[in-house]
Amino acid sequence: MTSNPLPPDAPVLRVADAGLVRDGNPLLDAISLTVRQGEHWALLGANGAGKSTLLSLLGALNHPTHGTVEILGQRLGRVDLRELRTQVGHVNPRHPLRSPLRVRDVVLTGLTNSIEPVPRWAPTAEQRAQADRLIGMLGMGTRSEARWPTLSQGERGRALIARALMPQPRLLLLDEPATGLDLPAREQLLDSLDLLRLEHPQLATVLVTHHLEELPASTTHALLLRAGRCLASGPVDSVLTSDGISACFDHPVRLERTDGRWHVRSGRPRAALEPR
Repeated sequence: MTSNPLPPDAPVLRVADAGLVRDGNPLLDAISLTVRQGEHWALLGANGAGKSTLLSLLGALNHPTHGTVEILGQRLGRVDLRELRTQVGHVNPRHPLRSPLRVRDVVLTGLTNSIEPVPRWAPTAEQRAQADRLIGMLGMGTRSEARWPTLSQGERGRALIARALMPQPRLLLLDEPATGLDLPAREQLLDSLDLLRLEHPQLATVLVTHHLEELPASTTHALLLRAGRCLASGPVDSVLTSDGISACFDHPVRLERTDGRWHVRSGRPRAALEPR
């Protein structure tokens, strides 16, 4: 997706023994993670486990208190964070847009890394065509002229993914992208992510969620967080197990995978669930 790709053996992300402390409270402790081109990671954990905090390090929004974080070969603390952030696609479903912009104009703000269009800046014809291609790829082709307030939550999510892809990033971060979506909108979003990963095989992604049903079938790796520490990390089939998820969420569950998608059921014996 970029004219200057990383060498095949160079990691997109490298986190080594990283921790983050705020007001004396450890939010993350001893986190290590390596993400390579074409890998699609899931960060899983209960509310308060540290998922969004870790994502803030991976997106160059915060520095670690200790340890190292390298993004696209650049170490935090030795690089301009604002410049580095322009090279990372970040999808936040709580995008703070207030203006009634058209979908195409929202997508184009990905080039200026701004919420509103930048005064006296105008996209080129090629950039407008690129925006239209991404909008179409994400199933929004008939909505390119629609105003932001008229979009459903699912349509907004897909528009924000197109926006994040405008700078042609090597890394795409998705912070609970299915938040607030109903079942059809969630499935449309996940289908779009699977298609995106198929069409851009060098792109690396990291998706944060606490619902396994929200993971695309194309997920390749996972990291389980609990109380700011890593419980397990690696290829998805070795990490997403009934025992691993039970420990991560402190609740016994049975994990099943069908057609590439995960489903969770309570692991408690049926007798324990029956009324007395």
